[in-house]
Amino acid sequence: MTIRLPAADGTLRAYEPRAEPLPVAPGAPFTSRTVFSAAHVVADPYADVSPGSPAAVDWDATLAFRRHLWSHGLAVAEAMDTAQRGMGLDWAGAAELIRRSAAEAKAVGGRIACGVGTDQLTGGTLADIRAAYEEQLAVVEGAGAQAILMASRALAATARGPEDYLEVYGHLLRQCAEPVVLHWLGPMFDPALEGYWGTTDLDAATEVFLDVVAAHPGKVDGVKISLLDARREIELRRRLPRGVRCYTGDDFHYPELIAGDDRGFSHALLGVFDPLGPLAARAVRVLDTGDTAGFRELLDPTVELARHLFRHPTRFYKTGVVLLAWLAGHQSHFAMVGGLQSARSLPHLARAYELADSLGLFPDPALAEDRMKTLLALYGVAR
Repeated sequence: MTIRLPAADGTLRAYEPRAEPLPVAPGAPFTSRTVFSAAHVVADPYADVSPGSPAAVDWDATLAFRRHLWSHGLAVAEAMDTAQRGMGLDWAGAAELIRRSAAEAKAVGGRIACGVGTDQLTGGTLADIRAAYEEQLAVVEGAGAQAILMASRALAATARGPEDYLEVYGHLLRQCAEPVVLHWLGPMFDPALEGYWGTTDLDAATEVFLDVVAAHPGKVDGVKISLLDARREIELRRRLPRGVRCYTGDDFHYPELIAGDDRGFSHALLGVFDPLGPLAARAVRVLDTGDTAGFRELLDPTVELARHLFRHPTRFYKTGVVLLAWLAGHQSHFAMVGGLQSARSLPHLARAYELADSLGLFPDPALAEDRMKTLLALYGVAR
């Protein structure tokens, strides 16, 4: 059987899907790396919602997907940008997601960390920003989850310089009950975060970021770097205080960063490990045995798909992630909160299908093919 896929030039070409998936199996947590998958939310396709209204979430499917990730030994990073924070999911929805997912993690013995931000604000003073962070921190810690201090659009808009970042983050870290993950999200993921840490000079911003960590090393479990710059991440992780982890958020260079070198390695907190979860878990278990070459052999071929999903404008990578979840059978539809299923072109989605299929990511390749044909038919491509 073949499927006709649209190319970027508007032509159709024949593609023959693979017949069998890559063999993967659930397993225990890893021993050599801490690996979080930033998980997406599943929209309720039957909800009568309008643009700008609160998101309607299919909680059963959303929690089932988290159980899928936990079953493969992955930790879950909850209520991050993968879950459409700031792009369809508001703070009220995120708070409910955090509470539900944290309870599910406790029930099944899964590890979870949750995003803490300021997305209930559209502006405000530094005092307002501190209060917004504190409100969200209380929800996450109250749910029994680890906190991930995310970058704040409000702080980026309000801060006058590095000193305001040092003051706000210092205030928060002093009151955290347990060590947190600090998240530096670059403007390629969110243009509103341009100039974070008080400067557009990334070298200067790195110094401010490291100053925050150095002032509170006992309150920082690790840092998550999402700048899509492998060299900068390696240089930064070599300067972290002893005991502070580097969690790569680089969806372009993750195999080499996780594998590391003779001077260290990165752990992982990645949006691309949402669709790659089982394959990534298999690769990390190979790495657990000390077989770096085997790890790279499994994970290196996935980079082409990751770079395709996260291509410019990177902030719309979530559309491809949800497409692959639908094709893989993790949800019954290709709908997203905020209507973001329309954020990528048909040729982009078709290429994502082709790359994922070639990797063997779909547990049922025939189901994935049939669903892709259904999507193509909606765009006028005859079955």
